[in-house]
Amino acid sequence: MKLRVGLVGLGDAWETRHSPALRAMSDRFEVRAVCAEVALRAERVAEDFRADCMDGFRALTRRDDVDAVLMLSPQWYGSLPILAACESGKAIYCAAALDMEPQQAREVRDQVDRAGIAFMAELPRRHAAATLRLKELIATQLGKPRMLFCHLRKSIPDVTGPLRRRILSSMVNRDLIELVDWCRYVVGADPTSVMGVRYGPSESAREGQYRMMSLDFGEPGDPMGPVAQISSGYYLPPEWTEAITFRPPAALQVYCERGVAFVDLPSTLVWFDDAGRHMESLESERPVGEQLLALFYRAVTSLVRRTNELEDAYRALSIVLAAEQSVQQGQRMPLDFRERA
Repeated sequence: MKLRVGLVGLGDAWETRHSPALRAMSDRFEVRAVCAEVALRAERVAEDFRADCMDGFRALTRRDDVDAVLMLSPQWYGSLPILAACESGKAIYCAAALDMEPQQAREVRDQVDRAGIAFMAELPRRHAAATLRLKELIATQLGKPRMLFCHLRKSIPDVTGPLRRRILSSMVNRDLIELVDWCRYVVGADPTSVMGVRYGPSESAREGQYRMMSLDFGEPGDPMGPVAQISSGYYLPPEWTEAITFRPPAALQVYCERGVAFVDLPSTLVWFDDAGRHMESLESERPVGEQLLALFYRAVTSLVRRTNELEDAYRALSIVLAAEQSVQQGQRMPLDFRERA
């Protein structure tokens, strides 16, 4: 059975992840319609996949020959394509982080629940080969995580104009949502509190933004519970090419009970224990884009509805928003996910 899909937005990962995955899985997916902000790009992709180019996402979601919507970029539409797909009863694959206000995020979550459709948030870091191998090592060799360090360092994007601050903040938010989910997945639990720090952004094209948060996964008053330090920074001018590539930090460093691991996505893992250094390269594993689409295919065609991904994305967003609230109030913010809000 082929799943007939419509594409909404064509993000930065289109050429490297989504397009190769759709071509490799042409026995399961058939692209029927494409809608993107840049019309010329949408027309080119539609021609390549022998699909129709659509003027709007609402018309795309209403098509009878579209079973599911692949939202591959947030662009300017925000959550509107998700709500439109819910109205039409179409399954949703969301590659765009749910970067939105709390009330809007709750509305999206509730609308998906009421529609009873399959929803999958693309969280590629947790499905990467190196992450899956790390989880195996935590269970067998390294023991429980104690401290996690997860940092991104990027060049300032070439964005000017009145919307610069908003665009830059949105980019950092999307990074942090994915990094928070990654740490939650590795620890296997939700944090109990968060403390946030922010630098910038300003109106200057040479000034970027840096956001950092400290997550505490232990119970209040427990100094030995797992902690995570997460940051995303766009602060190096693009012309500083040597500085940008100089000694990049490991994508994730995890200190555990019996060792420490360093992860570089998608497939490099170096870990140390009492026996010394161990280096693993997992290049032979199936590309993460294909793994994610395979999970989505099973979610749509299975009789059992999956809702974990939506809740995971919602919780990661809630933590990022709580970190921003921490910045504004100057104090650590408690988190409680024991009961769904």
